[in-house]
Amino acid sequence: MTNTKSTTNSEFAYQIEHAPAYASLSLKLKPNQTVRVESGAMAAMDGSIQMKSKVKGGLMKGIGRMLGGESLFVSEFTAADKPGELIISPQVPGDIQHYQLDGSRSLMVQSSGFVAASPSVQIDTKFQGARGFFSGESLFLLRVTGTGDFWFSSYGAILEIPVSGEYVVDTGYIVAFEETLQYKVELLGGLSFKGLRTGILGGEGLVCRFQGTGKLWIQSRQLYPLISFFQPFRPTRN
Repeated sequence: MTNTKSTTNSEFAYQIEHAPAYASLSLKLKPNQTVRVESGAMAAMDGSIQMKSKVKGGLMKGIGRMLGGESLFVSEFTAADKPGELIISPQVPGDIQHYQLDGSRSLMVQSSGFVAASPSVQIDTKFQGARGFFSGESLFLLRVTGTGDFWFSSYGAILEIPVSGEYVVDTGYIVAFEETLQYKVELLGGLSFKGLRTGILGGEGLVCRFQGTGKLWIQSRQLYPLISFFQPFRPTRN
């Protein structure tokens, strides 16, 4: 049985199908309606839909997106003179989540998490500094602002967690969070000998400690442990 998430308060008629393992996003575009999509994510579309690629926000912001794990280009799809359907599939198998921006708060998203957005939504990179360096993750997060619809993806299922107070997440499982949440990266158990022993022997490492009130989205799986699992089975040249 296919798991389907339907339209909520979106300006677009959409469905997220085949979630949470192999989610795809189906958009029903109205005449002259435009949506921005991560480059290469289009799977299929009606012949009446027109596409053009552009550097989002100019060259410098485009380079920033590239450093953040996104493509230098984004694709714009427009239903020219009649309605049309557009099907979008992220590169990594997993889930898709919709978020409605009303201008009151921004959203922080893991690099490579962008799927699609309204033209009125702005997407910029935000340098994490030492927090990103010591976490072993990308040095950049995507900061999403403005008003309109935004869809982001994960590896594995997406779990939404309402945070009020304090919450701790392994850095490899973070997908997105509202910017009302403050966070810091730390070693699980602290920097003492006991903390290092707990982290190493327990198989755990760096975590993000969130504080405040807001929504947090995590993924049910990590991609890099899967890659490491397959590493010994790679064919090698003798």
